[in-house]
Amino acid sequence: MSKKTFLRGAAILGIAGLLVQVMGAIFRIPLGNIIGDEGMGYYQTAYPIYVFLLVFSTNGAPAAISKMTSERVALGKQSEAHRVFKLSFVLMFALGIVAFGVFFFGAEAIVNALKNPGAYYAMISIAPALLFVPLMSVYRGYFQGLQQMEPTAVSQLIEQAVRVAVGLSLAIVLVPKGIEYAAAGATIGTSIGPIAGVAMLAVIYLLKRKKLRKEIEECKEVEKESAGKIIGTLAAIAVPITIGVSILPIMNIVDVAIVMRRLQEIGFGIKETNALYGQLTGMAGPVINIPMALALSIALSMVPAIAAANSVKDTAFLDMNVRLGLRTAMIIGVPCTFGLMALAEPIMLLIYPMQAASASSAAPCLFILAIGIVFLSIAQTMAGILQGLSKPYVAVATLAVGVVVKAVTTYIFTGIPSLNVQGAAIGSSIAYGVIGVLNFAAVKRYTGTRFDMNLSVWKPLFSGIVMGIVVLAIYYAGRSFIGNSLSTVLSIGAGAAVYGIMLLKTKAIETHEIKLLPKGDKLERLLVKLRLI
Repeated sequence: MSKKTFLRGAAILGIAGLLVQVMGAIFRIPLGNIIGDEGMGYYQTAYPIYVFLLVFSTNGAPAAISKMTSERVALGKQSEAHRVFKLSFVLMFALGIVAFGVFFFGAEAIVNALKNPGAYYAMISIAPALLFVPLMSVYRGYFQGLQQMEPTAVSQLIEQAVRVAVGLSLAIVLVPKGIEYAAAGATIGTSIGPIAGVAMLAVIYLLKRKKLRKEIEECKEVEKESAGKIIGTLAAIAVPITIGVSILPIMNIVDVAIVMRRLQEIGFGIKETNALYGQLTGMAGPVINIPMALALSIALSMVPAIAAANSVKDTAFLDMNVRLGLRTAMIIGVPCTFGLMALAEPIMLLIYPMQAASASSAAPCLFILAIGIVFLSIAQTMAGILQGLSKPYVAVATLAVGVVVKAVTTYIFTGIPSLNVQGAAIGSSIAYGVIGVLNFAAVKRYTGTRFDMNLSVWKPLFSGIVMGIVVLAIYYAGRSFIGNSLSTVLSIGAGAAVYGIMLLKTKAIETHEIKLLPKGDKLERLLVKLRLI
């Protein structure tokens, strides 16, 4: 097992995830400006279902398949690893057919139950995606189990590019027919994207098949596991892993189930309710998808690394990865929390200039959601570790506690008229905190790893506080002269630079860890020249 596996894989998937979120922003910004908060309310009624299955495709099932694959490869059982791939494909194809049928033929009943009948066309448009998303999970999981993160990264980029191009084009074309149809047009793009993603993964697999066959032929003879045992093990691992890493999508589904109903109960009309819901989930919510994607890339990369180390009882490598996982989660989560809190309204106005009133109304939701980002990063990373340790049900149990907390707090706070949708944001941040603390405590209990809290927690926090002060100072100094947009962009860039320098100067990132990153040697030489290390 290479000692570079975790950081290199996390970096590859993190960069891909960041690019995917940038493309998503390119999609969301004009979409929000075109169809407004009402249209985003329709779109967001169907979209969380896709997001849940997308997490299943990029994290849940792939994590299970990669875990089973990496364990077999570590023991020299390449042929059994490939059987995991083939049998998984059959199982996921069957699940895709079922999911498609439920949401295509049951769309009307679902949107009526959610008290948002205008989302009907968006709901049926999302159904085809549910057929292809599970197939992506099989390819991605197999390649990740072989420690090859590039196919997942490439397929994510292709899928998102197609989704953005098709969805935005159809939304624009269908606007004259009505907001409901425009929201459905955007959703159709979401269904076509996974088809492109599956096609790309199939091509990569065919190109690699000859080499894979050679490795399988060269491996030692092993006793074959029964197909039933492999499928049973996959299901037993995939279901809890999918649930365990689906923190954000599941919280969004809780919002779908509660927020619309609760707002109407306290006197808001259907259109006003839909608009408020669109501000929360369609305008403020997507902004935290970038830190979520980075946190998930850490969790996803850790599963095979932890599983392989655990299977061969490499305690030293296991402890190193666990400690590094917490620190990486903090290093990513802290600047996102402080940066978004500092610039909540400026960022919303930058993103949605044509919907300024709605953007300003959504800013408090973003501020509140930002508080929970650092806990969400920790929760996702610790869930990945638990899954690698074959403790996925622990992550499910902590998530279940978090869902209960989320449901209760959202119901209570959303019912306060002065808070309305901000109450749902409060519930989310509280739930992220609960899950993050519980997952961290579970990892510490099962691994016995001792964490350097000064290195892992306090140094990133101090760096983040300094960054936040600098960001606020630059924004308010420049706003009067260069306007909101330029001042916001400038302060974000300066904040990123300040945070990076603070991490290096406080030694929250150590020199030998820089070398573990892709092109780490070149990066180290550059930082030495700049006298930052």
